[in-house]
Amino acid sequence: MKLLKMLLAATLVCCSFVASAAPDPATPLPLDPQIRSGKLANGLTYYIQQNRRPEKRVELRLVVKAGSVLEDEDQLGLAHFTEHMAFNGSTHFKRHELISWLQSVGVKFGADLNAYTSFDETVYMLPIPVDRKENLDKGLLVLEDWAQGVTFNDADIESERGIVLEELRLGKGATDRMNKVLLPKIFNGSLYARRLPIGKAEILKSFKPDAIRRFYKDWYRPDLMAVIVVGDIDPKEAERLVASHFSKLVNPANPRPRTYPTIPERKESEAIVVTDREAPSNLVTIRYPFTERSESKTIGEYRDHMVELLSAAMLSQRIAELSQQSNPPFLQGFSSMAKAVHDYQAFVSSAVVGKAGALPAIRAVVAEGERARQLGFSAAELERAKKNMMRFIENLYNERDKTESSAYVGEFTRHFLDGESMPGIENEYSYYKELLPGITLEEVNAQVRSAIPVGQKKLVIFMGNDKSGTVVPQATQMLATVEEAEKATMSAHEEKTLAANLMAQPPKAGRIVKETSDKLLGTTELLLSNGVKVVLKPTDFKNDQVLMTSTRFGGQSLVEEGDIVNARYATAILSSMGVGGYTPLELQKILAGRSVSSALAIGGVAEGYGGGSSSGDVETMLQLVYLQMTQPRRDQALFDVFIDKQQEQARNAQARPEAVLTDTVRTTMFGNHPRVSLTPRPEELDGIRLDRVMALQKERLSSAYGMTFFLVGSFDLAKIKPLIATYIGGLPAAKIATDYKDRHVRAVRGVVKKEVRRGREQKSQVSIAFAGEANFSVVEQMRLRALVEIMQIKATEALREQRGLVYTANISGGLALHPYANYSINIGLPTAPENVDKAIEATFAEIRKLQEKGPEEADLAKVKENWTSNYRKALRENGWWLVNLKLALVDKIDPRLLLRQNEMIASLTVADVQAAAKRYFDFNNYVQVVMHPAESKPEARPDAKPEGQADAGKLAD
Repeated sequence: MKLLKMLLAATLVCCSFVASAAPDPATPLPLDPQIRSGKLANGLTYYIQQNRRPEKRVELRLVVKAGSVLEDEDQLGLAHFTEHMAFNGSTHFKRHELISWLQSVGVKFGADLNAYTSFDETVYMLPIPVDRKENLDKGLLVLEDWAQGVTFNDADIESERGIVLEELRLGKGATDRMNKVLLPKIFNGSLYARRLPIGKAEILKSFKPDAIRRFYKDWYRPDLMAVIVVGDIDPKEAERLVASHFSKLVNPANPRPRTYPTIPERKESEAIVVTDREAPSNLVTIRYPFTERSESKTIGEYRDHMVELLSAAMLSQRIAELSQQSNPPFLQGFSSMAKAVHDYQAFVSSAVVGKAGALPAIRAVVAEGERARQLGFSAAELERAKKNMMRFIENLYNERDKTESSAYVGEFTRHFLDGESMPGIENEYSYYKELLPGITLEEVNAQVRSAIPVGQKKLVIFMGNDKSGTVVPQATQMLATVEEAEKATMSAHEEKTLAANLMAQPPKAGRIVKETSDKLLGTTELLLSNGVKVVLKPTDFKNDQVLMTSTRFGGQSLVEEGDIVNARYATAILSSMGVGGYTPLELQKILAGRSVSSALAIGGVAEGYGGGSSSGDVETMLQLVYLQMTQPRRDQALFDVFIDKQQEQARNAQARPEAVLTDTVRTTMFGNHPRVSLTPRPEELDGIRLDRVMALQKERLSSAYGMTFFLVGSFDLAKIKPLIATYIGGLPAAKIATDYKDRHVRAVRGVVKKEVRRGREQKSQVSIAFAGEANFSVVEQMRLRALVEIMQIKATEALREQRGLVYTANISGGLALHPYANYSINIGLPTAPENVDKAIEATFAEIRKLQEKGPEEADLAKVKENWTSNYRKALRENGWWLVNLKLALVDKIDPRLLLRQNEMIASLTVADVQAAAKRYFDFNNYVQVVMHPAESKPEARPDAKPEGQADAGKLAD
C-alpha cells in the first residue's frame, strides 16, 4: 500500500467530506484490478501492469526472498557477493556482455541498472526501453539468467573479490565503527546483528567458490522469487513471456526451510554510550521493545492504520515545534512506530543533540510523547491532520493516469516480501472519503495511549562526537532521565489561534501590458505593468502539478567580501523565520490541506523565487511569493535557533575526513579567496548579524525589478493570467542593480599536488580536478558531457572491472558561462592506500587513450542511446521544461534548441569527443589532492561498565 508508506514520511492533512454508509470492517481488501498477477507451477510469483508513463519504457524487477540472514558461517557477505556475480557472466551473457548490451540500448550502469541486498531480500532493478520490441524479451532473459543462470566461474569470482572488498572499505568510518557496538544491543543478540549484508573481510578474501555456489543453489529458487513487469507493454504478451522464461526454473529436491530470525525479548533496560571523534552528529535514541508487525488485510485494519498515521503526524508536529522554541532542547527530533526487519516494528524516539545537551533532549522528546499519551491531542490538531491526509490521497488519485512506472514496482515488491495490500488508488481514495471523516478524537487519543510505551524495558543510546564540545552523558543518567520523564505529570499542549488564510485581501493588482506566444514551444510570455516578465507553459504531463521559478542576475556577487558570510546564509536564515506574522510551522498549520511551497534564494550570481503547487493552489503559491518579497519576517529567537544548529553541525563537520579533503581541494584550487565556500567553522557563524541579513533581503529580494518568472504545469491560461497580474504584477519593482560582478575567483594554473592525512580507517581518496577558461556553447557543453560519460565508462572498466582498484570511480564535469566561461572536470577515486598510484596511473592511461585514439564508436553510441531515451522521457516532464527554459534565458540560448536535442545528439562524433579530451584534459594544468589515513590504526574496544541496570560502552578513539 504505497500510500500508507509515503504518508509516514509526508507532512500530513484537506476538506472534510460527507460520509456515506461505512463499509463492513471485516471486508477483505481487494487486489487492484489493473494488476495481472499469479503464480507459475514452480511457485514463482509475477506482477504485471500496463502503464504508459513514461512511454516506450518498462520497469523490470527480480525480487528474491534471500538476504544475508540466510548465510551460513562460511558465507558471511556472500548474499551480497552473489548479487555482484549476477553481472559477471551467466548462461546467455558472458562476462561484460550484459552491461555492454544494456548500455547499447540506453540503460546506464549504476543510475538505471542496479541491485541491492539486505538482511531478508535481494532485489534486481532493470529499466528497459522498449522502442524495439525484442528488448522486453531480452530483458526478461536477463532476469531469467539472474534467477538461475549465473555461472560463478572461479576466475570471475576471484576478479570480483577486490571490487566487493573496495565496497566494504568505502563503507568504513565512524558510523560503521559505532554500529558494530550498537547493533548487537539493538537486536538483543538476534542473528540480524551478526549478518550485515556487506559481510566480513576475512571471509570475502578467502571463501571457497563452492560456498557462494551453495548459497545460490539453496536460495535462488522460484518459490522464493517474484518477477515484476510494469510499463508500456501488452499485459497478455508480457504474461506469456514471463511464463516462457520462468516456468523452466526448478526448486531443489530437498529445499532448506526459509525462516526469519527472531529478536529476543529485552529482559532489562540498559543504556549505552558510544563515541567516535569522526561522528557526524550527536544523537540520543530511546528504543522500546520490538513487537510483531502485520499489514492491513481488511477494511477495518486499513482504517486502524489511518488512525495510527493521524496520531503519528500530530506527534511529529509537536516535536517539530519544540525545536523551534527559544533555547530548544534539541536540534531535531522524532517519535514514531517504525518498521524494523521482517515482521517486526518498534516505537523509537530520537533527537539530534544541540548545545542544551543530551539529557534535556531525552527529557523533552520523551515528555512530549507522555503529554500526548496522558492528555491526547486537540480537535484543531486532528482537523489539520485529516486535511493533509485527504489532500495527499487526492493528489495521488488526480495523478493516477500520470503515475510513473517506477512508483508501482516498489509497491509490488513490498506486497511480495511483506504482504502489503494493494487495493489500488481508486479504492483507497474511496476508503479515505468514506472512513476519514468518521475518525474521532477519542479514537486517535486512545490509539496514542496504547502506542506510546511507558514503563517498558528499553535501550537508551547516545552516539556522538566527544571532541565537539558536547558533554557526554553517563549511562545511568540517561536511563534515569527517561524514567523520570515517563512519570512526569504533563500540562496541556497550547494551541495558538491562527488565521484561516495567508492574506486578508489581495494586493493592488498590476496589468498585463503585452502578450506574445511561441506556438512551437507552447509558451506564452507576459510583460506586466511593473516591468516583470512571466513565461507560461501549460502542459498535460501531470494532472495536478504547477512548478514555478524566477531569476535575475545579482546575488552574492554584489556584496563586498566582509559581508559574504551574511549573504551566504541569508537564504536559509530568511526561510527559517517564516513570512508576515507566521513562523514556518504556523504556515504549515494555516496551509493544512493545500499542496503548496515557495522558497527564495540568493545565489552566487543570481537570485529569485521558486515553488510548486497543485492546480487548485496556484493562488496560494503566488501569495507566498508576494509575502516573502513584501513581508519578510524578523524573529530573533528563530535566528538564534538557526545559528545554534549550524554551529553544532559545523563542530561535527570539522571532524569528518571528507570535509578536510573537500576544503583542501578547494583551497588548493582557489587559494584562500574569501568567496570560496568551505566547510563552515563555528567562529564564522559568530559573525552573522540578523540586522544585516534583513538588510540584504531589502537590497536584493524586496524588488521584482528585472525578474523573469516561469510557470510550467497543469493550468488554464485564461484562469492563471488574472492571478499573475494580481500577485506578480502587484509586486514592488523599484530599480536595482540586475547584473553580477565577476569577483575573479579563478582556478590555479599549472600542476599542483597535495597530500593530507585524516581518518582512522585504512582507506584513501584521490581527487583530481581539471579546470580553466573555455568557449561556451550548447554544442560544446554536449561534447564535454559526452567526454565525461565515456570517461566514466572507461574508468569503470579499467579500475573496477579489470583491476579491482575501486568500487566506483566518480567523474563529473561541464561548462559554465557565469561569472565567466569556464570548464571543470572532477575525478574521485576512493581506493586502498597501497593502490593510490595505480589508480591514478590507470585513470591517466584511459585519458591518454581518449586523446590519442578517441572513444570507441560503441561507447559513444551507448551514451547517445541513453541521452535519446532520457530526452524522450524528459520532454514529458514539467521539471525538465522549467529548468531548461530558465537556463535558456540565463545563458542567452535560443529556447527552441530544446526541441532539437535529438538532432544535436545524432550529430555528435568520435572526433568531437577526441578533440574535447585534448582540450579539457590538460596534463600541464590540474590539481591533485590525495587523502591518506592517519598513521594510527583503529581499534574498537567496547568498555562494558555495568551501572545498575545500564551498560555503558565506548568506542576508543
